[in-house]
Amino acid sequence: MSKDRYWRAISIDSIFPENFPSVALYLRSGGNYVLYKDPERKFTAEDHRRLENNFTGFLYVRSGDIDILNEYIENSLTEMLARDDLSITAKGKILYQTSVNCVIDIFESPDSTSNQLRCRNMVQHILQHVATNTHAMESLKAVISQNFYIFAHAVQVTALSLLVHEKLFDLATDEILDVGIGSLIHDYGMVFISGEILDKNDALSDIEYYKVKQHTQKGYEYLKRSGNYSDIVLNIVRYHHERYDGNGYPTGTKGDDIPRSGQVTGLCDVYSALVVDRAQRRAYSHADAINIMSDEAENGAFSPDLFNKFVEIVNKSNSI
Repeated sequence: MSKDRYWRAISIDSIFPENFPSVALYLRSGGNYVLYKDPERKFTAEDHRRLENNFTGFLYVRSGDIDILNEYIENSLTEMLARDDLSITAKGKILYQTSVNCVIDIFESPDSTSNQLRCRNMVQHILQHVATNTHAMESLKAVISQNFYIFAHAVQVTALSLLVHEKLFDLATDEILDVGIGSLIHDYGMVFISGEILDKNDALSDIEYYKVKQHTQKGYEYLKRSGNYSDIVLNIVRYHHERYDGNGYPTGTKGDDIPRSGQVTGLCDVYSALVVDRAQRRAYSHADAINIMSDEAENGAFSPDLFNKFVEIVNKSNSI
């Protein structure tokens, strides 16, 4: 994997001069990271203005400092999201970037109780954000460009899945939190796929595609063995690539035998994959993504009723 793995992004909107910890901050210029502020120098209001004037939305910290940053931001997140002087877009960037960092950590240590609790807290914040803000998804566009695709994709799928579940189903609190956690780690099985395949810019060979398709079952089996995750979480991990006509994987389950949470996450997963830049192609527009998914729905990939409701929800979230 590239040297970018040693860096984590932080939204400048989450840097408050009065209590920001003493860590070095870097700018990304091309493929390089350039020191902006050493640990001894305080980040000031003038720094913030200068960066805003230069349209710099994110700074970077070395991955070795991320624990300090996580503690600072996550302990302050409730207060940050309640501030009247931050826009909805700024709050979304803080929340989504913090969630991305949480997903990276839980992929590295899925059995860590502290990481599971952190992700549960992130899900609660994301749910509150998408349920109360009409255009809460917009901030994801900025965040996705700053991170490894797989982790930012996980947060986008989670936000969408929580939005759909909140609009369509009357779920108990524990159930919707499990939906969020399952969505955050739906691609956990990708850790068992070689970096050579994941980083490949060209089309995958049949053998490589076969290996990638194993991520659903491998992720499910590993997380089930850990004994730390509910059936809802495990169903999302295992079934999000199943298709309504039975042509999905890993089990070929069809129709409403596919758990509902798996069906919803599957829709969100496809949509997210289409509207984000990939190594092999540029992102599709929202309209083009819906047209592509409509063709798949007509061919039996998705529940017609669920797909139509999904389209109605994402159309509203993109009607700016």
